[in-house]
Amino acid sequence: MADSRRQFTTELQTGVDPAEGVHVEPAISTSGLTRRFPSGTALDALDLEVYPGEVLALLGPNGAGKTTTIRLLNGVLLPDAGRARVLGLDPTVEGNEIRRRTGVLTENAGLDDRLTALENLESAARIRGLDQATARRRAGEMLERFAMADRADHTVQGASTGQRKRLALIRALLHEPEVLFLDEPTSGLDPAATRDVINLIGALAAEQGRTIVLCTHFLGEAGRLADRVAVLNRGKLMVSGRPHEIAATMWQGLTVDLDLGSPLDSPAFEAVAALDGVLELDPTPTGARLVVTDRDAIPSVVDTLVAASLTVYALTPRPPTLEDIYFAIEERIAAERVEWEARP
Repeated sequence: MADSRRQFTTELQTGVDPAEGVHVEPAISTSGLTRRFPSGTALDALDLEVYPGEVLALLGPNGAGKTTTIRLLNGVLLPDAGRARVLGLDPTVEGNEIRRRTGVLTENAGLDDRLTALENLESAARIRGLDQATARRRAGEMLERFAMADRADHTVQGASTGQRKRLALIRALLHEPEVLFLDEPTSGLDPAATRDVINLIGALAAEQGRTIVLCTHFLGEAGRLADRVAVLNRGKLMVSGRPHEIAATMWQGLTVDLDLGSPLDSPAFEAVAALDGVLELDPTPTGARLVVTDRDAIPSVVDTLVAASLTVYALTPRPPTLEDIYFAIEERIAAERVEWEARP
């Protein structure tokens, strides 16, 4: 099974430098990073790079190794093997300096219920080394921006789950970290609060160019925010890269839905199927679904349909979603596991 997984990782891993050929030192890099617990291996020889200004979604089910990775990168846990660098620093010996330059939002907000929102933020800022005046000013500014100013003088005990998440995110940002680690930032939130937190994270990435590692098993939020994704499974990195690059290694062609208002008739079906660049064609109740080599094949499909006196109401490319990619990886892992276990 280990050999099979290693081959799968080699086939799919891309890890392309977003600087497009220009040498840029990674904000985060790991090589063979491993952590074991009595219950098993939580992280198994992780090789990963995250570049400045990137949003990396670290995906995987509960127990995949996402939280362990964050703790190792911040020097909270020590590895059993391998190495890591965060902003050029070694977490095993320079953890305090790393934590001064990074922000962490944990799944459990960890706020003090006895203190007000402002007091929680000010105390956290002072621990990070900010003087009292700067801590109060930044806390006030962030509470205003995150629509929490009206909660400044209220104890956290009465705050909703969404308000707690926003406060925890503010706390992680007060000292203006260069790298932000977000561990399941929307867990336990209702849809409206989830939308608010995702919008805030997206704004941070877009406006400030901050390096963000987003650990989640919610694929929708990862698809909205991430420049690149990395998928962990039982502590192993299965794939990393931009979603469209990963998809290109897993599927041939581009899926396109045709809305013609009725099923594609036989002569038109045969004409479209015979076109260069059309790889697959299947009828649907309102037209057809086809797979083409790329977008350049689409105009000839439309021309053929119009020549057959058919009305094209809509033609919609359907590139694989992050959900498609993730579950395809999971299915392949499961299939390989069954094959391995079936060996004599």
